[in-house]
Amino acid sequence: MSELLSRTLGHAERYLDGLDQRPVAVPVDQAKLRARFEGTSGGKLPDEPVDPRTVIDELVEAAEPGLVATSGPRYFGFVTGGSLPAALAADWLTAVWDQLAGPLAASPAAAAVEAVAADWAAGLLGLPDGVSCGFVTGAMMANFTALAAARRAVLARQGVDLDRVGLAGAPPVRIVAGAERHVTIDIALRYLGLGTDQFVLVDVDGQGAMLPDDLAAKLAPLKGQPVIVCAQSGNVNTGAFDPLTAICGHAREAGAWTHVDGAFGLWTAASPKLAHLVAGLDLADSWAVDAHKWLNVPYDNALVFVRDPADHLGAMGKSAAYLAGPAAGERENYQLVPESSRRARGFTVYAALRSLGASGLAELIERTCAHARRFAETLAGDPDVEILNDVVINQVLVRFRDPAGLDDDARTSAVIAGIQADGTTWAGSTVWRGRTALRISVSGWKTADADVEAAVRAIRHAVDRL
Repeated sequence: MSELLSRTLGHAERYLDGLDQRPVAVPVDQAKLRARFEGTSGGKLPDEPVDPRTVIDELVEAAEPGLVATSGPRYFGFVTGGSLPAALAADWLTAVWDQLAGPLAASPAAAAVEAVAADWAAGLLGLPDGVSCGFVTGAMMANFTALAAARRAVLARQGVDLDRVGLAGAPPVRIVAGAERHVTIDIALRYLGLGTDQFVLVDVDGQGAMLPDDLAAKLAPLKGQPVIVCAQSGNVNTGAFDPLTAICGHAREAGAWTHVDGAFGLWTAASPKLAHLVAGLDLADSWAVDAHKWLNVPYDNALVFVRDPADHLGAMGKSAAYLAGPAAGERENYQLVPESSRRARGFTVYAALRSLGASGLAELIERTCAHARRFAETLAGDPDVEILNDVVINQVLVRFRDPAGLDDDARTSAVIAGIQADGTTWAGSTVWRGRTALRISVSGWKTADADVEAAVRAIRHAVDRL
């Protein structure tokens, strides 16, 4: 085992040492890539065991062409952070320790570290004292968990025992959300048996932020009914923030539950310069935030918070003859998330937060936002470039005009294809309000001014090649 791990460490060190210089991503033939993994066995699992050293060596060789340098300094796709050194090291230990982060008895350490990391994160975000917190795979499952708690709570206010009668015996739950909510809200609600016919959509402003006056108008006829309001901190395209103070006020007046989807934007609460964007955050009832985005821990990791732990435990709690119930003051991780068996995600969050400290996290967030502004300001000087959004945090939408005035969408798509084929940098495409755009998301801790400059040169080079 020692020899195998040393050999694997060598592979890892070589990858990390070359990370800043390697192409971020290059086009790859997926069929050929699969064939590399299949090896000489024609796709069949070999009958005989293979030496673990050979397995790892050949795994590294096969994977190499298909790896994307998401932890590198010039990756700006999918609002993805990298892996802070302490978080990466903690992730390795998490795999070595192989802890079951379920019942307390299975890993007292996993329960303790999650409790501490959850308290630290809640404090940084300015959440109310006493909130409960679960560690899940990503914002998708964080939204699911929070909305499960919301569904149960708003129906309980109607006298409905959801655990007993299910949705078949309950009145319809109405979902009030902004027109530019993230797709994971819809999917989470679908998983919870709540379809789009139950949505009431609220108008948004020019950047995609919910309009409070329209929210109030939409809530008025729903007063007294089971209602969940889904707000957003960080529009996935523009970075815009819903005005939470007004939204939570209107929701409370209507007796509704407010959930905040803050997959990446919620972390602005940790920055003294940007915390005003999430003013009123503490007035909501539940919150979702990713850790593998702006906190820069390895995949997969996210946190879900619920104001009233009883609502959280009521939705996620489990019991069985072989499972002891939680003792007073003790944390049972599996009672706060959908899974009973899962990885001990708290170690990496703990390591990231402790290595950064409050000031380091604020600096990381502010620095990446400054890089986004630099992207926008530099590219905006090009005559055929249009910046579509107000760059309030780390999101930049770039559109490339067709000099002939024929098809800006096709021109933008062609530029994006050229950027992605070049390998110097990588950013994805999006369609915002019917217009194709390059979406630049600056989230990685390694990105420096020189990386922004190199990415801008690559973008301009892709334009010049057309």
